[in-house]
Amino acid sequence: MAKKLPPALQQERADVQRKFGKRLAELREQRGITQEKLSFALGVDRTYISYMERGEKNPSLYLVWRIARV
Repeated sequence: MAKKLPPALQQERADVQRKFGKRLAELREQRGITQEKLSFALGVDRTYISYMERGEKNPSLYLVWRIARV
């Protein structure tokens, strides 16, 4: 089981997740790709894309790599 992070690091992690999600949404929209099309290309559920864009899910490094390829 993972250790609980101190509050300052929890906040930093949440900030990073939100910034990543915001940038993911910006780039996706600039390219005219819907969440559904992106999710299909990545092999994940559309709701997962939504969670990432809102900073509620933390994608794995492998998924970040796959996103970059798409």
